[in-house]
Order: sequence, then C-alpha cells, then structure tokens
Amino acid sequence: MKILVPVKRVLDYNVKPRVKSDGTGVDLANVKMSMNPFDEIGVEEAIRLKEKGVATEIVAVSVGPAKAQETLRTALAMGADRAILVQTDDAVEPLAIAKILKAIADAEAPGLVILGKQAIDDDNNQTGQMLAALTGWAQGTFASAVAVDGDSVNVTREVDGGLETVKLKLPAIVTTDLRLNEPRYASLPNIMKAKSKPLDTKTPADYGVDTAPRVKVVKVSEPAARSAGIKVADVDELVAKLKAMGVHS
Repeated sequence: MKILVPVKRVLDYNVKPRVKSDGTGVDLANVKMSMNPFDEIGVEEAIRLKEKGVATEIVAVSVGPAKAQETLRTALAMGADRAILVQTDDAVEPLAIAKILKAIADAEAPGLVILGKQAIDDDNNQTGQMLAALTGWAQGTFASAVAVDGDSVNVTREVDGGLETVKLKLPAIVTTDLRLNEPRYASLPNIMKAKSKPLDTKTPADYGVDTAPRVKVVKVSEPAARSAGIKVADVDELVAKLKAMGVHS
C-alpha cells in the first residue's frame, strides 16, 4: 500500500509571530521555518506503518514556494521514499490545496492519505475534510490511534466526550492529532541519503487547479494584551471581588 503524506512549511512553533507594520499579515522575513508539527506526526505514522509491513511506499507532498523543498527533504530524511513539490508563491487556500491533493491522489492511487488536522499558521482545519469530500473517500479526523486491518483502517478519534473509534474502508483520509505519536529525529546518515531521493517539482497548473484566493484578508493584528492578575488573601476576599465583578454562582 502507498501512503500519501502532505506536509506544510510554516513558521517554527518556537518562534513568536510578529505582525507586519501595515497589518497585512505575519512577518516571515528572516525567521525560522519548519514542518507543520501535525504533518510531522503524519510522516511518523506513515513510517511506522511501513515498518510494520503495512505500507510499501511513502510519498511526501507539499504545496508552496521553492524553499518548501527543505520541508520535503526533512520528510525524506525521516523515512519518506520520494517527494512532490507543487511550487507556487501564492498563498494557497485549503480548497485549492485539497483540489491539488485530489489530483495527486488520482495519479498516485494511495491506500491512505495521512495529514495534520490543521496547520499552526492559519489553523483552518479544513484540508483533510475537503479532500475526503472531493475524493469520496472515508475520513477519520483527529486521530490518536491508527490500525490498518486488511482493506480497512480503524481510527481512534479524539472527540469532546472522550474517544471514538471508526472503521473506514480503504482508501481513506486520516488527519492526525497530537497524541498519535512522537515524531523521530532524522539521523545524519538519513539526512545525507535524503539528498539523493527523488523530488519532483510541479505547478498547480499541471493539475488544472486555480489557486486564486476566495477569501480576502482585511487586517491582521496582535491580540490585546492581558491585564495583570491580582492575589487575594483568602476565600472571603475572592468571593467579594467576584461579586464586585458581577460574577454569581
């Protein structure tokens, strides 16, 4: 079985985002970029399935600028077999991403597509669901456990009330949650090997996808600063202050 793993190049999670002075977006100049953490979990899960003998090939895919090759090389160093970069300098929205992934899935015929439940830069949480709708494949979102069983896959989902396990007929779409696994670090030998693994470059036009935005960003601003808290001496003072604030039990 082939597994398709989409990955996104995003602002590193350790970096504090800064809004551009004109309020048009987040300043990405001269800041560290890395693989979206949820997608990294997806790569790790695909590798584990291959190590179990369930999968035979892992194909990493990214849609973005030329520098996204670095993100794909990271996936290859972790254990992916080959990669596809759909190169564009446009800010591509989830629907266009899903359309591109649908075209790639049609060409590659994977048994599973494993991707992060959301990207930490835009937090849309839409691409996996849209891809499932476009392909007509079953979907298991917010996965904390994935077990392939013959021509189906059992996905344990994290829901508000606890856990839910769904059985999906393959091919299927799975989106990863944080507790699915702990991604491995790429070893130096694997980083070197990744440089010689196949990486094809395409464009959205190759897949007949229009990436023109459907949503216009009007303004981006920093969240309002939170006021400092206060300490209270005892419960009575706490209750008195809560009443003064209009909070009632």
